[in-house]
Amino acid sequence: MRSTRSALITYLLALSTTILLFTSLGWSADDKGDKDNKDQSDIVKRIDAASNVLDEIMGTPDKAIPDKVLSDARCIAVVPSMIKIAVGFGGNHGKGVATCRTTRGWSAPAPITVTGGSWGLQLGGQAVDLVMLVMNEKGMNSLLGSKFKLGANASAAAGPVGRDTGADTDWKMKAEVLSYSRARGLFAGIDLTGSAITQDKDETRILYGKMETFKQILLGDVPAPQGSHEFLATVAKYAPNTPTKQGNVKPSESHPSGSAPGNN
Repeated sequence: MRSTRSALITYLLALSTTILLFTSLGWSADDKGDKDNKDQSDIVKRIDAASNVLDEIMGTPDKAIPDKVLSDARCIAVVPSMIKIAVGFGGNHGKGVATCRTTRGWSAPAPITVTGGSWGLQLGGQAVDLVMLVMNEKGMNSLLGSKFKLGANASAAAGPVGRDTGADTDWKMKAEVLSYSRARGLFAGIDLTGSAITQDKDETRILYGKMETFKQILLGDVPAPQGSHEFLATVAKYAPNTPTKQGNVKPSESHPSGSAPGNN
């Protein structure tokens, strides 16, 4: 009898341990799934914020990015709420997304990180929104490399402001990248020389479910993910992919699969 009771107790202990083990594994899987969903939701919110930044900036014609500049831009990057990460020498850090023209429309968005220590934030160091426009093939090639430093790999300059600004201004001559900042309603060009733009690989994996290179995404090899089409539609609204611009990227470098629907 004692032997039977001992065996039963041993069995029940083993069963309880097994149940606890599988329960904890289930909780771990649920926690990981919840974290992945939260991370993806955060990225989609950032993409939506980038769309709102463009809408708000272009909604003030006398202080917006000139239409001519946008029509010539090869790539557009938006970083909502760039923040200062240290006092004094320190630096600046922000996350955003970039998209480039292809023969069929604007590419799927590529998550980016911008860091730099050589420029100061406006109005006492609060967060600012950044917009960067890549204006020519050299700048685009630098961006496609997934990591480059403004001023070293590509020249940078503060962009002109005002939607009706003419085509005969200095921006047309030299800069590979034109940059803008906005804080507390003030919008102006800003010189980001010394800042580094890199692919955010962690967010790329989360957004696309696997690692995709900058080149694959920005040349149109990757379909636009769920949650990004509003941003791409906003970009296309202010910088339509005209027949002239469709020739900016060689057909061999672009594939229709990466274009967002309705972006032709």
